[in-house]
Amino acid sequence: MTPVPAATSRVETTHLVMPGHANVHGTAFGGTIMQWTDLCASLAAFRHARLPVVTAAVDQLNFLAPVPIGHICILRGQVNAAFRTSMEVGVEVLTEDPCTGAQRLCCEAYLTFVALGPEGEPRAVPPLATATEAERQREADAQARRAARLALRARLRDGASGR
Repeated sequence: MTPVPAATSRVETTHLVMPGHANVHGTAFGGTIMQWTDLCASLAAFRHARLPVVTAAVDQLNFLAPVPIGHICILRGQVNAAFRTSMEVGVEVLTEDPCTGAQRLCCEAYLTFVALGPEGEPRAVPPLATATEAERQREADAQARRAARLALRARLRDGASGR
């Protein structure tokens, strides 16, 4: 398979936080931010694989700042690494005050997607072609996170089976 440049998968989406997105504190529901994050990441994975994708895992989604009603929520996603049938996508979520343009980091997340074939079976994805030092660093970091995810999965599987 021909490697696909990391830049091909870049996605940026924006949302205006409306009252229907907000909790009693006047800020976006965490679940709404999570939904937007999953959608942004899935678009990046779809762009890379050019196949339907499904969310397999979400690593760490730590909220650092709220997104108030009336603010713009900016989500930036990109494939960090491609494996055999899966990809890790990183998403950065910012809140922007539309009156001042000031931005703050709301959260970051890493999501794993699996590409699917016509019968719903996992399909191979193209390798990732990195062009910049930042992309190479993201790929290396993703490889380390994947190793940790797989080790955790093995421990959970072994613990669940009573071993």
